[in-house]
Amino acid sequence: VQLQASGGGLVHAGGSLRLSCAASGRTFSSYFVGWFRQAPGKEREFVAVISGVGSTYYADSVKGRFTISRDNAKNTVYLQINSLKPEDTAVYYCAADEQPRRFSDGRSWHDWGQGTQVTVSS
Repeated sequence: VQLQASGGGLVHAGGSLRLSCAASGRTFSSYFVGWFRQAPGKEREFVAVISGVGSTYYADSVKGRFTISRDNAKNTVYLQINSLKPEDTAVYYCAADEQPRRFSDGRSWHDWGQGTQVTVSS
């Protein structure tokens, strides 16, 4: 599966963004899709995951502010980010896999998008 992440930008704290992860591949609807982020000087961090049937799971640090969803007809997964904080500043990546062994471990994911930059100013 080929992935294309988009939707990042520069926003003020408290603002919102919706990131998109567009995928190619006829079997995308059955894939798990995850979002990760990597801030400067920090390790890549798991953010959220959605299964092919829409089950979701979030990192504790983003619960209540981030919402992951998918539109299989459009082969796209979204990450809605509300109440943005400066600490949300990072490059956000989407990843896909048929059955990731451990959602939070980036090594479990086979396919990755190129990343989209989110910058939150205080």
